[in-house]
Amino acid sequence: MVLRAMAAASMRPPLALLLSLVVSFVFSPASAADTITANSSLAEGQTLVSAGGVFELGFFAPASATARFLSIWYKDIAPQTVVWVANREAPITDTTGTLALNGSGQLVLADRSGRVFWSSAPWSVNSTGASVAQLLDSGNFMLRDTGAAGGVVLWQSFDHPSDTLLPGMKLGWDLNTGLDRYLTTWRSPSDPSPGDYTFGIDIRGVPEGFIRYDGVVPVYRNGPWNGLQFSGEPEMEPNNSNFRFEFVANASDVYYTFLVNGGGGGVVSRLVLNGSRLQRYVWPPRGQGWSLYWSVPRDQCDHYAQCGAYGVCDSSASRICGCVHGFAPASPRDWALRDSSAGCVRRTRLNCTGDGFLPLREVKLPDTTNATEDATISVDQCRQRCLANCSCLAYAASNIKGGESGCIIWNSLLIDIRQFSYGGQDLYIRLAASDLPSIGDGCSRKSTVLAVVVSLAGVLLLGFGGFFIWTKFFRNKDSGTFQSAQTQRLTSFDSSAPLNPVQNRKMEDESSQSKDLNVTLFDISTIVYSTDNFARQAKLGEGGFGAVYKGELGGGQTVAVKRLSKYSTQGLEEFKNEVMLIAKLQHVNLVRLLGCCVHGEERILVYEYMENKSLDNFIFDKNRSAQLHWSKRFDIILGIARGLLYLHQDSRYKVIHRDLKAGNILLDKDMNPKISDFGVARIFGDDTDSHTRKVVGTYGYMSPEYAMDGVFSVKSDVFSFGVLVLEIVSGRKNRGMYSSGEQTSLLSHAWKLWREGNALALLDEAVAGAGAHRVSEVLRCVQVGLLCVQERPEDRPHMAAVFLALGNPSAVLPQPRHPGYCSDRGSTSTDGEWSSTCTVNNATVTIVEGR
Repeated sequence: MVLRAMAAASMRPPLALLLSLVVSFVFSPASAADTITANSSLAEGQTLVSAGGVFELGFFAPASATARFLSIWYKDIAPQTVVWVANREAPITDTTGTLALNGSGQLVLADRSGRVFWSSAPWSVNSTGASVAQLLDSGNFMLRDTGAAGGVVLWQSFDHPSDTLLPGMKLGWDLNTGLDRYLTTWRSPSDPSPGDYTFGIDIRGVPEGFIRYDGVVPVYRNGPWNGLQFSGEPEMEPNNSNFRFEFVANASDVYYTFLVNGGGGGVVSRLVLNGSRLQRYVWPPRGQGWSLYWSVPRDQCDHYAQCGAYGVCDSSASRICGCVHGFAPASPRDWALRDSSAGCVRRTRLNCTGDGFLPLREVKLPDTTNATEDATISVDQCRQRCLANCSCLAYAASNIKGGESGCIIWNSLLIDIRQFSYGGQDLYIRLAASDLPSIGDGCSRKSTVLAVVVSLAGVLLLGFGGFFIWTKFFRNKDSGTFQSAQTQRLTSFDSSAPLNPVQNRKMEDESSQSKDLNVTLFDISTIVYSTDNFARQAKLGEGGFGAVYKGELGGGQTVAVKRLSKYSTQGLEEFKNEVMLIAKLQHVNLVRLLGCCVHGEERILVYEYMENKSLDNFIFDKNRSAQLHWSKRFDIILGIARGLLYLHQDSRYKVIHRDLKAGNILLDKDMNPKISDFGVARIFGDDTDSHTRKVVGTYGYMSPEYAMDGVFSVKSDVFSFGVLVLEIVSGRKNRGMYSSGEQTSLLSHAWKLWREGNALALLDEAVAGAGAHRVSEVLRCVQVGLLCVQERPEDRPHMAAVFLALGNPSAVLPQPRHPGYCSDRGSTSTDGEWSSTCTVNNATVTIVEGR
C-alpha cells in the first residue's frame, strides 16, 4: 500500500513533520510502486513501474514540445517508446499535473488549480467506491473495485487504445456495452493528439479491419477472418513460431488480438498505426533497436478499391489492374491511361436461369461490408443458395481451417479484390452462361458440345501438323539438316574435342526422375539444333556459369541457352539449386525458366530470351546510357524492388538471391527488368541470420557482414539492392570509381555528397543533361539507396518498406547512417581473386569473383 502525507505542515509539530517527509519520500510512487490508492497520487517527476519492470507510467513531454501528457512507455527501452496516452486532446501546459482517485473511485488528472484534463470513464457496474489503479506488466493500466468479490474491473487502458496495440489487447467491439476499441494515429511525432487515420474492426456485414482517413474514407482493408488469417494478409501464418493471432466473433464480442508465443522469449512486439500504415515492430532478444517486421499497405494493390468494382489487382503484373473474366473496363480510355478507378462492367447481363460461377483462385475476398455470412452450412449448400437467389453475385467459404466450410454471399458490387501468389482464397463469381469458360461451373449443353467440337478439331490439326513436320524433316530433307543434329558429334563445352557418349547416366537419370526439378527436360539434340551446335555467332555472352547462346526452338520461339562450363565456379549443386528455385518462382520481374537439359557432363538451362541483355550493358556504357532516361531508370528500380520483395516476402518460399548485381538484371524488349541467375540463392526459413563458410557473390555488391563473416540474411540482398540503386542513378560502378583523382567506392562518394547536401550531383550526366528528371525522385532514390547500404544490418529497411518508400512520394524517410562499404587494396591477383578491406572491423577478406 502506497501512503502519501496530505496534512498541512503548519498544523503539526516539527517531529511529526519530519516523520511525514520521511514517509512521503520512502513510500511515494516515485519509488517504483505499481499502484495508486485513495491515499496516494502521482505527480510530475513520479512514476509507476509494473511489478516486473516492463512498463512505466508517468508524465511525458514529446520532443520539441512543452506540453505534458500522462503516458505509458517501455521502461528499459531507449529511445523512449510511448504506447498509451491518456489526455491526448487536453495537454497540460505546466508541471503541476496530478493523477489521483476522487471520492467516487474514478481516476482524475488535474492541475494545481483543479482543472480536469482527463478522467476514467464512468462504469456501468455497481461499485463499492473502494478502488485501486495498478499498472500491469502487460502494459494495461487497470482500475479495480477492491470492495467487490474478485476485484471487478471498473476501467482499463486496454479498452481505450492510442496508436499502439500490445499483446493481449483487444481490437474490436464489446457488443454488450457498445465499446469500440480502435487505433488512432498521432497528429505528428511531437503531438500525440488524435490524427487523421484510424484502424478498427467494421462489424457491418462480415467483420473485417479497415484503415480509414478521417474516420470515413477507406484506405486499406485486411479482409474477413477465414479461420486461419485475415483474407488479405496471407503472411499471417497460423503456425508462426513467434506470434499467435486470434479473432473472436460471437454474440457478445468481435475482436482481434495477438500474443507472443512462449511468453515472448525475450521478444517484444507492438502493432502501431503510423500515418496510413499499420506496422508490426519487434525488439529481438539482445536487440539494439526496433525492427520493422511487417507493414501494410504493402503496395498499390493494398490501396482500397485500386482497380474499382470487379477489377482484380495483381502487383506482379506489368499492368496491375485487370477485369474479371466476363467483364470489361467501364471506361476504356481511362483504363488505357492507367486510371482504373471506374472498375469493370459485365459483358453479358445475368438472366438468373442459366448462370454459373467462375472460380477466382488465391485472391483476397472483396469488401464484405454488405455481405452476409452463414457459418452453419457447407460450401456446396452455399453455392446452391447463391444460385437460387437472383441477386447473389458471388460466394466463398467463410472458414478454410481444416477444409472449406461456411458461406459468405455478396449481393452488391465486388470491390477491392487482389490476386496473391499464395495464401489467398477461392471466390466464385456469378456469370452469364455465354461468358463462362468451357470448363466453368454451370456450362450449358450448347457450350459442352462446342467444346467437344473444338477439341476434335484441335486433335485433327495436331495430326496434320505432325504429319507435315515428319514429311518436312525426315522424308524430304537431306542429311545436312535436322538429322544431322541427332547424328553429329557434339562439341564438348568450350574445347574442340568431341563430346563422348554419356559418362554419368546416374546423374542424368536422377535429373529426369527428380520430383524436385518439376520442369521441362529438353533432349540434348533439341538444344544443339536450336543453337546450331553452340555456334560462335549464336553466343550472347559469358559469365561465371558459362556461355549463353541464342537459340530457336522448333515452334519459332527464341530462347536463351545457358551452358555450364566445366571451369565454372558453380557445380551440379548450384545447377540443381537454380532449377529447383526458379521453377517454383513466377513473377513478372523474375526471368522465366523454360526448362533444362542434363546429358553426361552437360548441364544446360533454357530461359526466355531477353532482347536487351543485361542492365550493365546500358548504365555503364557511356554511348548507350542516354537511352535510359530518368523515368525508365526509375521504373527499372521499382521493378527490381518489386521482384526482390516477391522473393523475400510474397513467394512460396523466402528466397535470398545473394548475387544481385547489374549483370544479373536482364531487360526485355520493353526494357522491363527481370532478376536472373539463382545459382547461389538460398531458401530462408525464418528471420534469423544464417552462416556459410563459402562466401560467393560479386565484389562491390556484397554486404560487409557477409563478406567478412559469411553471415547472410534478407538484409544482404537489401545491401546489394542499395548498391544497384546508386549505380542506376549515377551510371557508375561501385568498384573502381574515381573521384578527384583518387580511387574510391561509389558508396563513399554518394555518402560524401549526401552529407554535403549535394546528392543531386550523383545523377548520371547523360540524364542530368537531358533535364527531364524529377529532382524529388532522384533525391529519394539516393536516400533509399543509402538507407539500404547502412553498415549495420538492423538499420537497413526490409524490402516492403523500401518499396513503399520508393512508391510513396509523401513518405517520411529517416536519415541514413554511415554506409558499410569495402575499399580496394590492390589489383587482381594472378588467380583472379580480389583482396579487400571492409568497414566492419578493418580485416582483410578474399572473395572469389568468377561471376
